[in-house]
Amino acid sequence: MRLHHIKRPIGLKRSYRRVGRGQSSGRGKQSGRGGKGQTARAGAKMRPEWRDIIKKLPKRRGFGKNRRRGVFTLRPQPIAISLSRLVSVFESGSDVTPASLLKHHVVYSRSTMPRVKIIGNGVIKKKLLVKGVAVSAQAKMAIEKAGGSVE
Repeated sequence: MRLHHIKRPIGLKRSYRRVGRGQSSGRGKQSGRGGKGQTARAGAKMRPEWRDIIKKLPKRRGFGKNRRRGVFTLRPQPIAISLSRLVSVFESGSDVTPASLLKHHVVYSRSTMPRVKIIGNGVIKKKLLVKGVAVSAQAKMAIEKAGGSVE
């Protein structure tokens, strides 16, 4: 056995091709970079646009502070419903839940139950029982003053 009879084991072949070695080998002379000039030199690549956008965003300290509200948050903001809307839809003594709001077409949902918050715009004189819905402090006072309750 001589040195020129030895074969390389399968799987040890190099996956890359060395450039700049000769003219007829395939990647010689200008090594696949075209002609001369600025574009043939190292570091002549254009920077991606999204990198410029990221660099222009304001940077704030702390974990998770760079996430913008509404775009990157996983939980959407709750849908605001005024007391005057509840008065026009529900009868006195009825339950106000996310399911009943969907049933009466106060809110609409495509896949999951929407997050809802009742805000204190308007006057209420009906007794309503609010369950499983976020309520502002002003709306809670108005509902309890009318004889209803908030759970």
